[in-house]
Amino acid sequence: MCIAAICQAQQDAQFSQYIFNGIYINPAYAGYKEQVYLQSSLRSQWAGVEGAPQTASVAIDGVTDYRRNVGVGLMIAHDRIGAQSSLSAYANYAYRLQVGALESSRLALGLGVGAIQLGIDGTKLRSTETDDQFIPQIKQTTILPDARAGVYFSNENYFAGFSVDNLLAHYMKPKSDTDILTPIPKPHYYLTGGALLVLNPTMKFKPSFLIKDDLAGPSSVDVNAFMLFDERLWVGAFYRTSFSLYNKDYLQRDLQKSSATGIIAEVFATEKLRIAYSFDYSLNKLRNYNYGSHEVSIGIYFGNSRADQPKCYF
Repeated sequence: MCIAAICQAQQDAQFSQYIFNGIYINPAYAGYKEQVYLQSSLRSQWAGVEGAPQTASVAIDGVTDYRRNVGVGLMIAHDRIGAQSSLSAYANYAYRLQVGALESSRLALGLGVGAIQLGIDGTKLRSTETDDQFIPQIKQTTILPDARAGVYFSNENYFAGFSVDNLLAHYMKPKSDTDILTPIPKPHYYLTGGALLVLNPTMKFKPSFLIKDDLAGPSSVDVNAFMLFDERLWVGAFYRTSFSLYNKDYLQRDLQKSSATGIIAEVFATEKLRIAYSFDYSLNKLRNYNYGSHEVSIGIYFGNSRADQPKCYF
């Protein structure tokens, strides 16, 4: 009972393909591609493990004015892990300021508002004690308002962004004991950056990173490296690990740091259609109990042909 009283951790749904559409982690990314862009993704984590995370999402965004100063977007995501589930929807707004003489150099300030439906299915829980009053007999749900915010800078050569989500949900949770098992997400912080290096007329190299922290569990970092071939095919790999961003005395000292590594590829199947696939391989003890994590996404541009589209490297 004493251990349970001090245990605290909560992580947002894991995505590997946020690098192809940053709106999933930062509302300031809305309108970056400067066209209407629709993307859906499906992730199956730790395949073969009963109750492993399953995540589906869809997002659409674009710019609303001829100066391309205002970006708007809608993002919907559904996540399920064991008996827990969440359904979230956010309307995102980004004001994009031109910085310097280059049109491609933009500083965006973003805000997202929406709601989260959180639930837990008591029929999927097995009690060690009969008539445990804290285990619901049916599916229990609650809807909470929420918000997210971020800032994002990009030009033709590099990008950087910082964002935070779950700004309101944690403070709006019900006080009733009957909702004690409903998982309430805490604020999560994201810091990302990267660059684009031109190697030759047909090859470009893109290194990037993403630092994630929720002030409760271990800090995490993704290190990514990609090659772009002939403006049509992205191929890359990533490494994910925890690290000591700052002192957290409440964490277990012998936690394994390495989490996963994997490969990602995305191709322009047509001028307006993007298809991507990623595979994660666990580096911790879970590697002996699952068949990896799989993620697929499909993106569609609505508007001009690709030849007239802005170069969307980030």
